[in-house]
Amino acid sequence: DLQRAIALSLEESILEASIAENKASLKRTHTEVWSDSPNPHDRKRMENCPVGLKNVGNTCWFSAVIQSLFNLLEFQRLVLHYSPPARVQDLPRNQKEHRNLPFMQELRNLFSLMVGSKRKYVDPSRAVEILKDAFKSSESQQQDVSEFTHKLLDWLEDAFQMKPKNPMVELFYGRFLAVGVLEGKKFENTEMFGQYPLQVNGFKDLHECLEAAMIEGEIESLHSSAENSAKSGQEHWFTELPPVLTFELSRFEFNQALGRPEKIHNKLEFPSMLYMDRYMDRNREITRIKREEIRRLKEHLTLLQQRLERYLSYGSGPKRFPLADVLQYAMEFASSKPVCTSPVEDIDTSAPPGGTMGQPLPTSSTAEQGPSSLPPEGSAPMTQQRVPIHKPFTQSRLPPDLPMHPAPRHITDEELRVLEGCLHRWRSEVENDTRDLQGSISRIHRTIELMYSDKSMMQVPYRLHAVLVHEGQANAGHYWAYIYDPHQHRWMKYNDISVTKSSWEELVRDSFGGYRNASAYCLMYINDKKPFLIEEEFDKETGQMLSGLDKLPPDLKAYVTEDNGLFDKEVEEWDTLQARKAQQEKLALAAAAETSAAMKSPQAMMTPNMQGIIMSIGKARTVFEKLGPEAAFFKAIKVEYTRLLRFAQEDTALENDYRLQHVIVYFIQNQAPKKILERTLLMQFADRNLGFDERYATPQRCFLQLLFVMMSMWHQDYRNFRETTIFLMIGLELFQKKSFVEALMYLIYSYQYNRELLVKGLYRGHDEELIGHYRRECLLKLNDNAAGMFESGEEPEVSKGLSIMNELVVPCIPLLLVHDTEKDLLAVEDMRNRWCSYLGQEMEPNLQEKLTDFLPKLLDCSTEIKSFHDPPKLPTYSTLELVERYSRVMASLSRVPADGR
Repeated sequence: DLQRAIALSLEESILEASIAENKASLKRTHTEVWSDSPNPHDRKRMENCPVGLKNVGNTCWFSAVIQSLFNLLEFQRLVLHYSPPARVQDLPRNQKEHRNLPFMQELRNLFSLMVGSKRKYVDPSRAVEILKDAFKSSESQQQDVSEFTHKLLDWLEDAFQMKPKNPMVELFYGRFLAVGVLEGKKFENTEMFGQYPLQVNGFKDLHECLEAAMIEGEIESLHSSAENSAKSGQEHWFTELPPVLTFELSRFEFNQALGRPEKIHNKLEFPSMLYMDRYMDRNREITRIKREEIRRLKEHLTLLQQRLERYLSYGSGPKRFPLADVLQYAMEFASSKPVCTSPVEDIDTSAPPGGTMGQPLPTSSTAEQGPSSLPPEGSAPMTQQRVPIHKPFTQSRLPPDLPMHPAPRHITDEELRVLEGCLHRWRSEVENDTRDLQGSISRIHRTIELMYSDKSMMQVPYRLHAVLVHEGQANAGHYWAYIYDPHQHRWMKYNDISVTKSSWEELVRDSFGGYRNASAYCLMYINDKKPFLIEEEFDKETGQMLSGLDKLPPDLKAYVTEDNGLFDKEVEEWDTLQARKAQQEKLALAAAAETSAAMKSPQAMMTPNMQGIIMSIGKARTVFEKLGPEAAFFKAIKVEYTRLLRFAQEDTALENDYRLQHVIVYFIQNQAPKKILERTLLMQFADRNLGFDERYATPQRCFLQLLFVMMSMWHQDYRNFRETTIFLMIGLELFQKKSFVEALMYLIYSYQYNRELLVKGLYRGHDEELIGHYRRECLLKLNDNAAGMFESGEEPEVSKGLSIMNELVVPCIPLLLVHDTEKDLLAVEDMRNRWCSYLGQEMEPNLQEKLTDFLPKLLDCSTEIKSFHDPPKLPTYSTLELVERYSRVMASLSRVPADGR
């Protein structure tokens, strides 16, 4: 009967559509793993959390700059409330080039989503594409960030040209006075600046960079009245600083010898609060006086440091030591007592030493007596001639009369007292001199540090707003930004789609330089006396702070509302789908076998059980017509179960025992397991005799279809579990054989399929950490092998190594980045650092060219995969064979513990 019911169900088009949809969803799930999470709840914005920007292909540079500007609330307001001129002919000529206006509209749209979106991150593709058109470089290469930022500011300035005062100029542009002498003639020029460039190489902090940038060439003649001096030089003095002060840190320089740009990794410190008073034109005279004083102090400091160095590195040869230590060692030597121990005695005490047999060796005292130590005449003659005995080990040792430790041989007590007194006194003098020099040096350093700390020179405070960081080398790398949240009083890290809480300590580690290959390339300071730059907007009538959609003008509010509606619909559809799957899984243990003898005629159907089923189906007909068979099925089951439960709870007469009429009443009263109740009830709804009556045939066929689909889904899950197991087993076997190329795809797919299983339940799949460990190790081994081939310099090996990286390792890196686990992130960092380390090494031009082409792919931090290998074809195993092979490989793992498990 069950086979007939299934055959009947298969004839229905609804079932075929369900199966097709089920297969499509399984196939779709595997592809979506490589890009955004298919679960919209994973992409849902947390309350009050900033919105991230999706990396749409080497666009982390765009995200870092845009997030820094967006978090300047005054800039954010200017963009959101921007409106183009009403007439096209009113536009400036350069805007008629058709780029600026579309970009401004896309930037407004992007900012509005960053304000009010329900999504965790949004897609900036449209704005990026317009910007990319303005660059000549290929889309596959990362854009020059300085060029991009300059272009962005130019476009923004153009967009606001029609206003009486251009707010972009007011916000980002300042002026400085160039005062100088050129071939004896003095000059003064006022110039405008946007981003102020600073050299990094050779300086330890931001103030040193600024001092060097403000003074160029010889400046003595600037302060003298000699007009005929041949010296040339100039000073820069800021006459007007912008509210947003941006410094470009030049961390790249061109290596003429190698013919390529290189990154400067030197450490450069910068403060969270920067006082600009010393660089202002109005403080010109006092700054010059202080600079002269600092110059004089530094000269004196240099002399003191030279003197100190003579104490700390004493000696005339290549090896030098602190003088105080030298005197201490001399004192210890003078005070040492010689202790003589014969190494020969220590080695061989059973045999006579290498002199005449039976005759002792002379002691050190007798050896020094010379000829008088020989035996006197008339003494007993030697019993035999001296025969040398060859003992290579003992004869290679030091003479027995040497002391074990260095010590003076001849020194009287008087000499020792005088020498110790001198050495003690000299050492004390040296230590005092060293302390005095170190103290003087510290005081001068402190004086220099406090030179500008008086109140009059702390009137122009700028607070650090954003730090844009670059990690990598000159030709490739990744960008992110640290941005200060003044309302929460904390630093935030904006890394593409990821926006996380951070700290000043993490910022310092990543931004100062010298740690890994990361360092700041742009600093954005804001005037601390102009709070409007970061103040929230308030409603003029209610006085309430505006947030979310309330901050947006009507057109953008409608735009964001529509996008949020689409996202809500996506969430709702996902929830509906998951609810349906949950209901189907809840009934998955049901079987369609009959528990009672088949009824042979339609009349036999009219038992109390059948009457109840027919009544419940009748009550569910309205639901069937409105919401479909699945909802009707659950409605009918609920109605029938409620009816039988009521019977089971009634007190009835003996002659009306419901247990005889309804098996489920018997089960309920005897507290049968819930699964037994559900299974029995499902079997009653599957009774084939319901099909004889056309009124109930259609609903029943639909019910059978649902049962079949639910059973199919569970069996499909089990097939997926076996398939995942085979992927894992083969991958581990190949890994143990060091066949890493072949093992990788098996481990990759076992991890991805296993993750899909674990989403449904803890015991649906295997240990995710175990598979993750071997997937990670396999990639690291392949990376090491490929790097070794590249280091060989041999063309076939180099090509093979880069092929492994491009075809296997690089496509798999996003899989390690997408879930943001610490061990996977460290593994990616190790792989990247291995290849970045080659940039500073000498190599053939063709190798350099290949490395330069390859690195951008390796350093791309996108978590999307546009192409991927098809999974390997799996052999068929019997259950016994699969169990034996799986047990064998797992047992072998216990003998080789996995790292971190």
